[in-house]
Amino acid sequence: MTRNQVSALDALERLREGNRRYLSEATSSSNLADQARRSALLSGQAPFAIVLGCSDSRVPAEIIFDQGLGDLFVIRVAGNIVAPSQVGSVEFAADRFATRLVVVLGHSHCGAVTATLEELRRPPEQRSSHLRPIVDRIRPSVEGLLETDLATQPTALMEQAVRANIRAAASQLRHGSQILEDLILHDELLVVGAEYCLATGVVDFFDGLPEADRPASTQRGA
Repeated sequence: MTRNQVSALDALERLREGNRRYLSEATSSSNLADQARRSALLSGQAPFAIVLGCSDSRVPAEIIFDQGLGDLFVIRVAGNIVAPSQVGSVEFAADRFATRLVVVLGHSHCGAVTATLEELRRPPEQRSSHLRPIVDRIRPSVEGLLETDLATQPTALMEQAVRANIRAAASQLRHGSQILEDLILHDELLVVGAEYCLATGVVDFFDGLPEADRPASTQRGA
């Protein structure tokens, strides 16, 4: 079994560097899926980061972080929600490959968050049964926002709801699995939340960062 040797902070920096390459359109040719790379991965994989992201077609993790085959263990689901299958997938990668970093990756203008806000404003009898599994997992983090002044500020409401949903999902991973909790307790796993901006392409890591790694504004509670 291949085991990962990249620390959580080194993995985080690799993602940041990859996003900078993506923004500058200077993506690495070494990430191309050539035969040599495919052959090298036949014996196993050692992804340096786990990404729980949204299914949105505009947010492919490997592209926005400029990574190649075997680099990322990616789990995608509408609204980057945390359900048992997602927890199990994170547990699998963290335990099997010793991957030290988990990123919950949401994005601006998330359709699943929008759908949840819309559903919560409808009478119960008019809500979609098919959306319910997603809505029920996003609801706790955004429902309270509709009872504040944000309810009359659609843009600000959406921005806050997206981040609240990311924070909630990251918290669920930190506290909803004994396996993950034990790894975190022994400094063998770091779970962070990040938002990808569809307009700029920038990934902002804003939740769960170690104190020394936080931007000054974050340390002040911004």
